[in-house]
Amino acid sequence: MTEPCAGAVLIEGKTKVVKVCDDRGHVLVVNKDRITAGDGVRAHDLEGKAAISNSTNAKVFTFLQEAGIKTSWVRTFDSKSYLARKCHMVPLEWVTRRVATGSFLKRHTGVTEGYRFTPPKLETFYKDDANHDPQWSEEQVLEAKLNAGGVVIGRLEYDIMARTTVTVFEVLERAWAALDCALIDMKIEFGIDEETKEILVSDTIDSDSWRLWPSGDKRLMKDKQVYRNLETVTDEGLSQVKRNFQWVADKLDSFIPKPRGLAITSAHKGTQETLAIITQYEGMGIPLVFVAVAGRSNGLGPVTSANTCCPVINCPPLKPEDVARDVWSSLSLPSGMGCGTVLYPEAAAQNAASILALSDHVIWSKIRAKQLNLWTALKQADWSMCQSN
Repeated sequence: MTEPCAGAVLIEGKTKVVKVCDDRGHVLVVNKDRITAGDGVRAHDLEGKAAISNSTNAKVFTFLQEAGIKTSWVRTFDSKSYLARKCHMVPLEWVTRRVATGSFLKRHTGVTEGYRFTPPKLETFYKDDANHDPQWSEEQVLEAKLNAGGVVIGRLEYDIMARTTVTVFEVLERAWAALDCALIDMKIEFGIDEETKEILVSDTIDSDSWRLWPSGDKRLMKDKQVYRNLETVTDEGLSQVKRNFQWVADKLDSFIPKPRGLAITSAHKGTQETLAIITQYEGMGIPLVFVAVAGRSNGLGPVTSANTCCPVINCPPLKPEDVARDVWSSLSLPSGMGCGTVLYPEAAAQNAASILALSDHVIWSKIRAKQLNLWTALKQADWSMCQSN
């Protein structure tokens, strides 16, 4: 594959290089076989880390984008690099914490390790290696009037980044929890898209970005803290860090959504087939919600409800002029049946998704991201109206 890049380096950091790209609006991000800690005070070559980081980043951003969160990631280019939207980076690290540990304890003496933040704790740090990335308050961020690509970071931009940061943490926390692994804390960064001026989750998200404790046990940590904790860095110690990073990359395969099936039947015209389909789905051993779409005399919902322990939602395709007459076959049920009725297909789908989301991190993430995008759209509309008045 030919490298879509003129070769000019835009910026080089401790663990990656960002290059100018021939593709309009894109840059090429190349990971390094390098691991660092303590603002680069500790640094070592780690063969294979670039490929593992690239794979981890691709899987995380694919998951976030499929959920509906706006990011700068475009696609994997090769084993060590990926294409991303060209962004002007906001010089802030946004950290979300579920559990008090690490640097938080040093900055907040008296807090016991393991203290659980509900809602998650949000912190911001100004990117300045010389001063060890000092923590900034909300007021400091707003007063600094940071300029990224012509966009001044004010109240609107701060609020969008803050809410997005927590959403990203929550959807990844939910996904890791499905694999019996606790996401303790994580950091992300944002960029302003050079063309659209949108705020995008940017930079790289890999095992340098978070703390992960399998089964919630700190002793089993799989993140970069293992490297930080090494009293003396040995080849065996580095090998263990690499194995941990690879474990994370492999586990992320389970984040990707699985396809779901669809069946159409009629309780009136094919009762036995309907019951057989219900039994077939129940035998799959997966969480289920049946949505019954049948008009006039809606026998599909009640019959389904009487023959399954799974939730059933009636959504009769009613005409406005017939609602008062036809809806009663969905609302007035025989005893022992508990299916609900929702009149609009979109609302029925949302209801079903909310039920499935109790045990499905993929569906939960899509709902959570949709809520974020609706909130963001309202926030931007309100800001635009205020600006025009």
